[in-house]
Amino acid sequence: MLDKVLIRNESDRVRQSAINKGESCPIDEWLELDRDRRRLLGETENLRKRRNELSKEVSSLKKEGEKADAQIQESKETGRKLSAIEKDLKAVEAGMSELELYFPNIPDADVPIGRDESFNRIVKTVGEKPAFDFSPLPHWEILGNLLDREASGSIAGSNFILLRGWGAWLQRTLINWMMDYNSLAGMEEIWFPFLANRESMTSTGQIPKLEYDMYHIEKDDLFLIPTGEVPLTNIFRDSILNENDLPVKVFGYSPCFRREAGSYGKDTRGLNRVHQFEKIEMVRMVRPDNSEAALEEMTDHVGRMLELLGLSYRVSILATGDLSFAAAKCNDLEVWSAGQEKWLEVSSISNFRDFQSRRGRIRYRPISGGKPRYVHTLNGSGLALPRIMAALIENGQTESGKVLLPEILSERTGIKILG
Repeated sequence: MLDKVLIRNESDRVRQSAINKGESCPIDEWLELDRDRRRLLGETENLRKRRNELSKEVSSLKKEGEKADAQIQESKETGRKLSAIEKDLKAVEAGMSELELYFPNIPDADVPIGRDESFNRIVKTVGEKPAFDFSPLPHWEILGNLLDREASGSIAGSNFILLRGWGAWLQRTLINWMMDYNSLAGMEEIWFPFLANRESMTSTGQIPKLEYDMYHIEKDDLFLIPTGEVPLTNIFRDSILNENDLPVKVFGYSPCFRREAGSYGKDTRGLNRVHQFEKIEMVRMVRPDNSEAALEEMTDHVGRMLELLGLSYRVSILATGDLSFAAAKCNDLEVWSAGQEKWLEVSSISNFRDFQSRRGRIRYRPISGGKPRYVHTLNGSGLALPRIMAALIENGQTESGKVLLPEILSERTGIKILG
């Protein structure tokens, strides 16, 4: 949620930022309501002033033994007018608050301006792409029957996955390693609900904008979470933290559920794009002056994980048109997929500035005193499956169809070869 003062005083900037993101923005409707609000505030102030004057006149006349019928009648009429205007004012303010939920966050100044991912700026590439003396296969051919589309389709429908044998084992092993790695890095491990209520989803910016992409349980008005960001951030909703409590560093495992209503026509083969996938999510809450450094620290943390897995990766700053509704800046990390010969996104590290904390009313109390201030929130995958699975299988394949595990996993499990 944007600051009302910013919307009012920098409306052109808000409007242009929405255009750059390719988002609709009800700025003109909001400004009209804001003008109505200020007019109504002026009227209420005048009526309250007049009511106070009449109260004094009535008191003075009664002390002098004179009649005050006219003043009493005018005071009653003034009260009725004030009540009606206050009702109108409340409706206008409610309308403004509703519209504010549709204002996208403003991108940082260093975010590339462009309509889609072709405008993303690659800032770093790490590692060498694997070389083969045979034609590498895509992961779905290597997995074969271990990626059981027929079973998952009969259970849930298309674009869900069911892994068997060493495919299921590899996913579980990766989840366990990721959980341990993040815990050892000093983050607090959280186990949270995989369902969230409407207020939680609104707080982090998924709804109302993206409600159609969510799985919704109408009877209970609950949503299957699209990312662990939702419960992890909402732990602190309506909280005032002490500055000494910052930074907050939490993480947790979750399945993620997304209808992906706008993704038809995109690559849905194998493990690339599915309605349910697993990941480890990291969330941070920091002082505003620390959020840029936190973004880079989280990006480096994920990069080290990819290096340990032996995966070549690149880091891109997303352009405005590829940036999410709530993010001010996002660093994407993509790994090279040898069998598909393309880069696969496995983590997006986003800085939301105070956009989410305003929606969720998450603040901190400065050590120096003064009013509570909004924290800056960040989140990112550390890491997301199943594209990590796809890259490990394709990049570690042998001509015989077996898969070599990276050293970090083989040392952990005692298993070097799958298949």
